[in-house]
Amino acid sequence: MNPNIILVGMPASGKTTIGCLLSQNLPEYTFIDTDAVIEKTLGMSICDIFNSFSEDYFRKVEYDTIKLVCQGRNKIISIGGGAFENPDTRATLLKFGQVFYLKSDLDVLYYRISQDLKRPLFQTENPREVLDNLLNARAENYQKAHYIIETDRLNEEEIINYILGSINASDS
Repeated sequence: MNPNIILVGMPASGKTTIGCLLSQNLPEYTFIDTDAVIEKTLGMSICDIFNSFSEDYFRKVEYDTIKLVCQGRNKIISIGGGAFENPDTRATLLKFGQVFYLKSDLDVLYYRISQDLKRPLFQTENPREVLDNLLNARAENYQKAHYIIETDRLNEEEIINYILGSINASDS
């Protein structure tokens, strides 16, 4: 059985896209997007969960979900952008898989987010400023991932190949 592959990074860094594509290259793995699991479990969008309850409530549900999906092996797990901030969540992820930080710069992230109005943390007058503040606040914890992939100048295939090469190198 193979170790879990865990994708972390800012919202719009490509975690879900890369996870889906990676699972096509690794048919023995199951792809799990924790935000999708939470939405299905609660029957609400992430945005609605934030608005109806609170971010603190969401983060507790997120932690419980991550603990559950990290059990076992052969999983590609994409987590929400803020999940790696929680020390308990981070410790769980680092213990039960190889963590890849998909690092993107502010301009790339902002462009992608400006195309998607469903992201709860960016329903403000100045989403670029919110994004910049989050990126700066989260950078230190993202650096704790096992691998850091600077994705700005890489296409999807190059990112996949980097992850596959890293997984194969760690198996030897």
